[in-house]
Amino acid sequence: MLKEFKEFAMKGNVLDMAVGIIIGAAFGLIVTSLVNDVIMPPIGLLLGNVDFSNIFAVLKEGKTAGPYASVAAAKAAGAVTMNVGVFINTIINFVIVAFAIFLLIRNINRFRKQEEAAPTSKDCSFCFTVHRQPRLDKWR
Repeated sequence: MLKEFKEFAMKGNVLDMAVGIIIGAAFGLIVTSLVNDVIMPPIGLLLGNVDFSNIFAVLKEGKTAGPYASVAAAKAAGAVTMNVGVFINTIINFVIVAFAIFLLIRNINRFRKQEEAAPTSKDCSFCFTVHRQPRLDKWR
């Protein structure tokens, strides 16, 4: 059984998937930092020093009564909060990741189309004319 598991774990697809998951997690951290540290501060500044991560609603007071200056202060007091700002950050994060993946797939498809666009004509070395080649891929 151990031998079978080793063969399964060393197959190319499993290793490729593991590498993809690790790189995806690292990419997620980069995007999270991009959103939280680069994109959100200027947006918050434009909207009047709004920090989206601290937009929240108190659903139930904690041991010490509010108002709470931040989500962390509310959590420390034991309050139950609805973190709308964290949700907004997550949506922006998703849109950035989706757009980056869109650009990546778009470029990959563009390169594939260039590779598939084989020449349909050929120079004849005997008579120096150009002959059209039949496109056989239409019939497959």
